[in-house]
Order: sequence, then C-alpha cells, then structure tokens
Amino acid sequence: MYPMPGKCPVCGDELYVERLVCAQCGTSIQGTFLPQRLSRLSSEQLDFVELFLRSEGKLNRVQEELRLSYPTVRNRLHDVMRAMGYEVGEQDADEVRTQSVLDKLAAGEMTVEEALRLLTR
Repeated sequence: MYPMPGKCPVCGDELYVERLVCAQCGTSIQGTFLPQRLSRLSSEQLDFVELFLRSEGKLNRVQEELRLSYPTVRNRLHDVMRAMGYEVGEQDADEVRTQSVLDKLAAGEMTVEEALRLLTR
C-alpha cells in the first residue's frame, strides 16, 4: 500500500476519502471522510514530528539532533502546526532574542559575560 497523499497533486487543495476497504475481509464503506490531521503533513514534516516525539517534546534536543538554531526548529514546529490546521501564537521578540543569546552561549560562540550583558539590557 502507498501512503495517502496529503494534498491534491494538481491544485494543492485538501483531499477527502470516498471509500474505505477492509484489507482482511474486503468490506467497503462509501461516504465522504476527512483524513486525520497527520495525513496533511509532508514526509519531511512527519520526520520532524517523529523526532519531536522521540525527543519528548524538547526543542533543544531536536535542535541538537538536526544541528539547527532554536528559532529554525521552532519555526519548523509552527509549520507542522499550521499544516495540521492549528493556529500558532506569535512569540514575543524578547523571547526570541533571549533564546538566540542562550543558543550562542551554549554553542560556545560567546562568553558568559557577553551573554549577561546582552540579556540585562
């Protein structure tokens, strides 16, 4: 069996299912069914969700695994949420700046003194 595509390959709109069939006995049900939210995701987004779950929802672990910045990982999570039909709250600019400083500190790109100076502005 092939995985169900999440979007129409022609226009990119959402797909729906008209027929379900039991693989064991062949029973079929016809109607109009909406697919699960996860089926809307691309294969790359599903890989991200799998890593996110293995990381117990900790973006810092995802960041380390993918070797990406925290803001990039957070943006990927937001992309997944939007693809699933959820609204994403905007993060405060101060939070983004703080996380960026902490990321650079953790990566050894700045000293503790430099980080403190930037964070206490």
